[in-house]
Formats: sequence, C-alpha cells, structure tokens
Amino acid sequence: MTEEAILQGCLQNHAASQRELYSRYSPKMLAVCYRFAHNREDAEDMLQEGFIKVFSQIHTFRNQGAFEGWIRRIVVHTCINHLKKNKRFNESVDLIHANSLQIREELVPSIVQAKQIVECIRLLPMGYRTVLNLYAIEGYSHKEISDMLDIEESTSRSQYTRAKQMLEDILLRKKIIQKQPDKSSWFKIAAGDR
Repeated sequence: MTEEAILQGCLQNHAASQRELYSRYSPKMLAVCYRFAHNREDAEDMLQEGFIKVFSQIHTFRNQGAFEGWIRRIVVHTCINHLKKNKRFNESVDLIHANSLQIREELVPSIVQAKQIVECIRLLPMGYRTVLNLYAIEGYSHKEISDMLDIEESTSRSQYTRAKQMLEDILLRKKIIQKQPDKSSWFKIAAGDR
C-alpha cells in the first residue's frame, strides 16, 4: 500500500489503512517515545496517545513536508504533554553547577547518534533527558523548547549543558567513550611543569 493510499484510507476511516499506517510507523515512533519515557510501559502509553491524535488530526496533514515528519511532531508533542500531565518533567531537574561545566562539543554529536547510547540517555534525570532529546535529537531550538515546556530559554540551555556533561560522565563510567587528554595538563607536561 502506498503512503498516499494509506492516507486516503485513513481519511475515510478505513480500519485496514489505519492498521497499515500504525504498523508502518509505530516501531520508529515507539523509539521516539522510549527516549522520553520513564519505562517501556510509559513509552507504549505515549505511543497509543500519539496515534490516537494522528488518526483524529489526519485531516490536517497538507502534504507539506514528509508524512513521517508530521507524525513524529505529533508524537513528540504527545510525549511532552504526557510528561507535563504526569508532572514528571519538573521532578528531577537540578540546575546546580550548570554554569561551571566544561563540555567537549566534539564528543556530543557522535555520542547522541549511536544507538547504544539510548540506554545511557535514559539514565539522565527526566528534565535533562527531555531537553537533550528535543534539542540534540529532534532538532528543536531552545526557544521552541522553552515554549513547549513552559520554561525559560536560559533554563533549556542550562539543562542541555548539564545533560551533556552527565551523559559524558555516564559514558565514561561505562567505558563507551574514553576521556580525552586535558589540554591544560598536556600543556604542563610540554612546558616541563613550570
């Protein structure tokens, strides 16, 4: 079944088209939900809510951009609403020390891309994990994140910074990445520790 046929069938509430849409996109969208959720059960709840919204709002899709991208946006917003409704977003946000962190930016893009890192991302506190997912993976700006989460833009930036540092610490502990030599200590060695 083509994407266009699925879309037309869903617009006419055909159960076969709805099943096809769900089976085609649910695995990818479950992965999205899983990154935001506390556990698999929550991810599955988010997924179900998301697809209910997809089916009820399918008439609003205007063939501007990818259909999968449209579904993904609905699912991401559903995840955020689920977190806000269950007050899980604010319960573990700790901004202490966020301004004094030294982050190695070159590590983050490759770290976030790796599939094996998803479990490490899930170890982050909910607030940090949410901002990291929205900014680094979903591509939202800090302004968009602040609007979605009803937080200050500076809070989004701070949470992202802290999330990167915590993720790096977890990855180092699990030996998924190796610590890069500290440039200041390299300088001391090269200078003869003067």
